[in-house]
Amino acid sequence: MPGIDESRPFVPLRIAVLTVSDTRSLGDDKSGAILVERLETAGHVLADRAIVPDEIEAIRTQLKKWIDDPAVDVVISTGGTGFTGRDVTPEAAEPLFEKRMEGFATLFHMISYPKIGSSTVQSRATAGLAKGTFIFCLPGSPGACRDAWDEILVHQLDYRYRPCNFVEIMPRLDEHLRRPKAKGATV
Repeated sequence: MPGIDESRPFVPLRIAVLTVSDTRSLGDDKSGAILVERLETAGHVLADRAIVPDEIEAIRTQLKKWIDDPAVDVVISTGGTGFTGRDVTPEAAEPLFEKRMEGFATLFHMISYPKIGSSTVQSRATAGLAKGTFIFCLPGSPGACRDAWDEILVHQLDYRYRPCNFVEIMPRLDEHLRRPKAKGATV
């Protein structure tokens, strides 16, 4: 049965929040504020927060900055995952992924369907891993951010969550980058 194993310690992660919008500012960014409130309430640390316009290069530049920053473990973006001409977050983020997280979008849609019905198909929520950094790209609506955090991320970003979670595999995310020593040793 999935749940929290109280015998394990909580491990706070450093999470950056990116809002992709042509119109939002920190003062009226409800979705970004929800994510910040949720991650801090859970015990994690806000590593950084930014707002960039719906432009591939602006999004990608900010993501690369955080991917290369050892003080950032996770990036959560909100906005730009729809189908309009300005919705380009997946196009900006996915080329950076070394590994895609197909199950994230599937689970996100399963959670959304009972709440918004077939309208969930209008989201291109996506996630992946880049240089040991988890990246989750959520829709821009406050409800979608609440759903993704409350039903997926709060669990998978908690070391105590069983049977498994992303935190426990973090030390091994870059093992493919290690150079084997003589005679096949991997350490």
